[in-house]
Amino acid sequence: MTSVAACADPSRAEALLKLQNIESAYGPIKAIRGVSLQVRQGEIATVLGSNGAGKTTILKTISGIIDPRKGSVNFQGQDITARDPARIVQLGLSHVPEGREVFPLLSVRDNLLMGAYTRRDRDGVARDIEQVFQYFPILRERAGQDAGLLSGGQQQMLAISRALMAEPALILLDEPSLGLSPKLTKEIFEIVVRINRERGTTILLVEQNANMALNAADYGYVLENGRIVMEDRCDRLREKDDIKEFYLGMKDAGVRGERRWKKKKTWR
Repeated sequence: MTSVAACADPSRAEALLKLQNIESAYGPIKAIRGVSLQVRQGEIATVLGSNGAGKTTILKTISGIIDPRKGSVNFQGQDITARDPARIVQLGLSHVPEGREVFPLLSVRDNLLMGAYTRRDRDGVARDIEQVFQYFPILRERAGQDAGLLSGGQQQMLAISRALMAEPALILLDEPSLGLSPKLTKEIFEIVVRINRERGTTILLVEQNANMALNAADYGYVLENGRIVMEDRCDRLREKDDIKEFYLGMKDAGVRGERRWKKKKTWR
């Protein structure tokens, strides 16, 4: 599954989201250190990194769940640094958190309506519910069922759909493949790309599955120990030796078919 726009030059679009020198922490522990990045209008951008690198903290800082100690977050030309999360949603930014976090005792349909709580256009809400049912037909079948009874993959579909119901300009998508089978992961990533292409929704994706993320996204950042260590268009990142070895599992073979030593990363 290759992104249609993977070869597009993101510099041709304006930045919808800008982070400048962001530093966030949990008590005395710094999670991200001087992070600067941009997500351009209409693209899918991805942040790659191992568990604990600080990917989720970036998204929480953008959506107002965590207040940064330093730096600024700018969205659609407005400074939203440390704004109330509810206000950030109203400005057009939706966050799909790691672990889905659906409302388990509400039906699938009521979860979708909760995503549209800021809207007043009832006809538009009905139209968008129908559209998410087209993206994820299983949700139509389970529309009256409690969300807590859905499988993990179905809950991920519901979480993405609930975010769409707010008509966001930007969706923050945190580890959508977590705990899912490769087949279901592929299906969800295909729908994410389709949402971006059909609705023009900009997406910032953080993901440990580098292969899926690089194939879906247009532009990528690599995060290690809370710092951005590399960035480029995804078609270029896929060709870099460090990405191939440390994120895609493609190692050079020695004379006996395997390497006996661990290569150091060159981006340090």
